[in-house]
Amino acid sequence: MPGVRIREGESFEKAFRRFKRLCEKEKIRSEIKKHQRYEKPSEKRQRKLKKSSRFRRKSYTTLI
Repeated sequence: MPGVRIREGESFEKAFRRFKRLCEKEKIRSEIKKHQRYEKPSEKRQRKLKKSSRFRRKSYTTLI
C-alpha cells in the first residue's frame, strides 16, 4: 500500500490527489476488482484469449 506524507505547506487535497495517483500507478484498484469474486480457470483463459485477440486485431489495423 503506497503511503504519502504531507509536505510542508501542502494542502490535504493535493496530498490526497498524489495518493490516488500512486494507487492508480500501482494498479491497486484493478487488483481489488479482480479479487472481488472467484474466477474459474476456464473463465480466466477465455478472458486472456479475448484480450490477446483484441490486441492482435488492433496491431493488425495499425500495420495497414
